[in-house]
Amino acid sequence: MPNIKSSIRSVKTDALRKSHNFQIKSTLRTSTRKVVEAIEAGEQPAAQELFVNLVGAVDKAARKGIIHKNAAARKKSRLAKRLNKVNA
Repeated sequence: MPNIKSSIRSVKTDALRKSHNFQIKSTLRTSTRKVVEAIEAGEQPAAQELFVNLVGAVDKAARKGIIHKNAAARKKSRLAKRLNKVNA
């Protein structure tokens, strides 16, 4: 544990940020899994709706710096490709 007052505050805010970021990443993983499950089950309208919601969440996470912008683009691209393959 640090002795300097500003460092003590930094440790506290870092812990809060880490928990918040972890929560958002967990939500992204859950949403991704739901989209994949809907695609595999052949539920096209549900998968499309879940995908639209996921894209917004991924973009927001990338904007806030929780995930890298290229990682966000990769996730969206791979899921879109998978969704389009089912729709075709």
